[in-house]
Order: sequence, then structure tokens, then C-alpha cells
Amino acid sequence: MKNEITLQTRREFLRKTVLGSALSWTVPSFLASTFTALQSHAADSAIQTATGKDGTILVVLQMAGGNDGINTVVPYSSDYYHKARPRIGLPADKIVKLSDSVGFHPAMTGFKSLYDSGNLSVVQGVGYPNPNRSHFRSTEIWQTASDSDKYDKYGWIGRYFDNDCAGADPAVGIAIEDQMPQSFYAQVPKGVCVTNPQNYRFLPGDHPHPGQPDMVETSYEKLNDIEVNMTPSDQNSGGSIGMLSSAAMPMTGGRAVDFIERTALDAQVSSDEIRGIAARVQNQSVYPASQLGNSLKLVARLIGGGLPTRIYYVSQGGYDTHTNQIGTQQRLLGDLGDSMKAFVDDMKAQGNMQRVLVMTFSEFGRRVSDNANGGTDHGAAAPLFIVGNKVNAGLLGTYPSLAPEDLYQGDIKYNVDFRSVYAAVLENWLKTSSVPILGRQFQPLPVV
Repeated sequence: MKNEITLQTRREFLRKTVLGSALSWTVPSFLASTFTALQSHAADSAIQTATGKDGTILVVLQMAGGNDGINTVVPYSSDYYHKARPRIGLPADKIVKLSDSVGFHPAMTGFKSLYDSGNLSVVQGVGYPNPNRSHFRSTEIWQTASDSDKYDKYGWIGRYFDNDCAGADPAVGIAIEDQMPQSFYAQVPKGVCVTNPQNYRFLPGDHPHPGQPDMVETSYEKLNDIEVNMTPSDQNSGGSIGMLSSAAMPMTGGRAVDFIERTALDAQVSSDEIRGIAARVQNQSVYPASQLGNSLKLVARLIGGGLPTRIYYVSQGGYDTHTNQIGTQQRLLGDLGDSMKAFVDDMKAQGNMQRVLVMTFSEFGRRVSDNANGGTDHGAAAPLFIVGNKVNAGLLGTYPSLAPEDLYQGDIKYNVDFRSVYAAVLENWLKTSSVPILGRQFQPLPVV
């Protein structure tokens, strides 16, 4: 009993923590100690003025499932490319050319527009030493910035929160997700997890209609159902970070509601503000009617509404293309480019583009050779994209060789360690030392 909380107790916990009441029952030590810290922080926050609303903003975009980078930034002039991909190789005359040797997938016209306007940096051959081909493990490596043989429970963004955001509003980080990404895990929990702002609200015992459950109970039930409501594409194709985060959730067993219990006092204030901004601010460009389009549409509204958020996190799933890759990747990359173009247009219309940097990542690339099912299997290095007004635009780095003798177990070799990109974002954009966050010095890549 001392190490468990019943459903009724959880509901009561949310009501009483929102109201600032003292705990009147025995709870696990991590909840009791965190509650005390939150009470102290809430009192301190009440006298702080809002800060950071004119600061720089990082949007992290996860291309979940392992995007085939070779058919994204295509080495169309390479004979090795065409020989290795008789089923899914893209013809040179269809490629959106960036140079005399590489170009975008034909669906990426939105990205080409950003490239031509000087708002897009294409970092070629990004990966890490001793690559891992497991979705879970490789995503964990990217989320924690660990070596492939090391395990960290705290994320690289969480360590940024711990090092640089003490006393900040809980909405310093917002994930447009059902569950917190592992990259947000911190010693002192920070961040707000949002799907539909209308469902994200903590209020004490309101019953607007007789016989209706109060908002706290409704929110709890919605959060409690997250794990069973994922669609098949969410579970196995990289469609959601939920499948990757639950096993690593520190101390609590991985349910989204546990994270919110530990931040209930601050989350109530932030959720009200998020709902208000989402209802009040209007988008100024047209987005695709997709999960990614809707996520970036919400991020644009929150930026336009002046939230003091430094990090936003969104994801696009479905990139695990073992079979019938051509149609799936065309749809996903078209959505990616069009959604990003709409977001950039929105930021420019708001006058906020100079504050915003977007960084994409995918847990790994795909094998050089296609498979018998018209798809590709798990690989290693892949391109990474940086979007912003102040990026070093164009092609960065060298495209990895596709010559058979230059491959590692059928994969292209990385040229850029992803932590060099993180170091650049931390030092040159977020203006903080990268060493305490990444654990050692990585040479910042000149992307910003």
C-alpha cells in the first residue's frame, strides 16, 4: 500500500495539488518530495515577471521510424545508387536538383522553396559511431545524446532545462505529443505535454453540467487511455514517440499521467494559458490537414501568443518503410515539406521567424540496397535538416560514398556526429555551454 496510489487517490492528488493543499495521505517518497518542491517553485513563480518571450526558440521535429535518407537527398548521378536500388531508385529527371550530383525527392517542393530562399540547411551523412539498428535503442541514443554503449535516463533537452532553466515557467518546453519524449526527461521535471488544448486542463471539482465528471477526472481518464488508443501505425512504424518513451520514464513506470502528477501545480497555470492562446491566435498560412500540419499549426499559434517557451517538440511517424516504400515516402516527404513551408510562412507573417530554428532528426537511415518487398531495411546515417532565418543555408558536409567497399555492413558511413549539430544549436542558438549537457566537447557544426 505504501508504494501504490489507487485511481481515486490519483484523482484526489490532482485536485489537492492544483489547489495547493497539503498531502493528507501516504504517497511514494518521490511524489511527496516533488510536491514540496513544486509548492516552493509555485510560490516563487507567482512573484516572477514573465521572461523569455523575446528569446530564441528551438523546434525539434522527429521523423520517427527511420527515414530513408538516400531517397530523400538523392545522389542521382551515382551509378552505385541506381545499381543498388533497381526497385525504388528514383530517375534523375524527376529529382528536384540541388547540385550536379544530389537533389531532393520529387515530393519535396516545399523544402526546395525554403532552400532557394536561404532558410534551409541540409546536413549530409549524420549519425554516430557504432550505430544501432533498433528503433528503441537508436532513438534513445538520439534523445539522450549518449554514446551507443552508454545509457542515460535524462534527455539532452532535459539537461538543458536543468542547467539553464531553473525557475522557468513549466511551459519552457512543450511537446505536441501524447507522452513526453525522453529528450525532455530531467532531474527537475519541466515541460508540458499537449495534444488537444481543449482536453488539457486541470480544475478543482467543476461540474458544469449535473451528472458530468469533473475536468480532473476526465483529463485523468484521457491520459490513462493513451497507451491503448494508439493506432497500428503509431505502434510499429515509428508513428509515435510513446512506444519509445514508456520503458525509460524515470521513477514512474512511464505513464503520461505520472509526469503530470509531478508537475500538476505548474501545469494548471500553463494549460489555461495554452488553451487561451490556441483559441485566440489565428494562423496566417494554410497547413496540410495532417498530424504534422496540425502540430506545427498549434506551435505557430503558441509562438504568436507569446508563450515563454524555448523548446517545442513535434513528430511525424510512418518512416519504417520495409515494404512498398515509394508511395509511403512520397506522401510523408510531401507532408513534411509542405507543413514546414506553411510554418515558415506563418512565422514570417508574425514577424517571429528571426527567433525560430527548426531541427529534424530520425533515429537512423536505411540500407543502401533495396529489399525484395520494394522497401528498405534499417540502416545508419542520414541527412538532417535545419530551418531558420539565420542558418548557414545550402548543402553542408560531404555526401557519404555508396561504393560497396566504403560501406559498413551495407550502410553508408556517417560524416557528422549528430552531437556536433546539438552542440551548434546549444552554443550558437540557445547560447549555453554544450559540455554540461552533452557530457564532453563536440565541435559545433557551423549550421547557425
